[in-house]
Amino acid sequence: MGQSGRVVLDALAAGEDDPGKLADLVRTRVRASRAELVAALRGRLASHGRLLLRLHLVQADSIDAAIAAIDQEVAQRLEPFRDAVTRLTTMPGLSHVSASVVVSEIGFDMSRFPTPAHLVSWAGLCPRNDESAGKRRSTKLRHGAPWLKTLLVQAAWAAVRVKASYHNALFHRLKARRGPKKAIVAVAAPMLTAIHVMLQRRAAYRDLGADHFERAQQQRLAHRLTKKLQQLGFDVVLTQRASTTVPC
Repeated sequence: MGQSGRVVLDALAAGEDDPGKLADLVRTRVRASRAELVAALRGRLASHGRLLLRLHLVQADSIDAAIAAIDQEVAQRLEPFRDAVTRLTTMPGLSHVSASVVVSEIGFDMSRFPTPAHLVSWAGLCPRNDESAGKRRSTKLRHGAPWLKTLLVQAAWAAVRVKASYHNALFHRLKARRGPKKAIVAVAAPMLTAIHVMLQRRAAYRDLGADHFERAQQQRLAHRLTKKLQQLGFDVVLTQRASTTVPC
């Protein structure tokens, strides 16, 4: 149903059956040669087939008109939340449409969710509490907002495709141990956490970087070694050394 395809369908419905003339209607660049197009458009279309084709095209036009009317109404209703939607689109994986769905599902007043963890739990992006005698019997997700959960998982798949990003590093870090399905849910949860912070603080998205986990590991190691030295009776003062380039 592209531009050239629709023109060809309209010509067929109008009675045109010359494959050469139909091939001339294709204006966009296609990989197929003209001879291949002519061969693909050669065939017979009876009168009843043309009638059905016209009916289908009319139905397609009516559906497109209904979608356009709905989009216009949604755009008008989202106008008070335009700033929040625009702010969310700064996060990789969230388009204008998906950001609009997020705002429509959770609103922009985050006072209803005291912490990001409350929002993640409400959305159903965390494991349910199924534990007995200190052993976790199930890691299935909680029942939450189905539309929001599905959207965020789809947005997470788009976010992990961004190279040298926090989401990409998190996904590949978890994929080897948990598999791609659990890893992508684990990416969707921090995305919703970031959405809570962005809406609460009215701030744009700031990526933690692909080296976030390496930096966090270094900080934990430095803290552990400092604590050990203090236990041995030493006073330790840590200063961040500027990174230097070692000549080859």
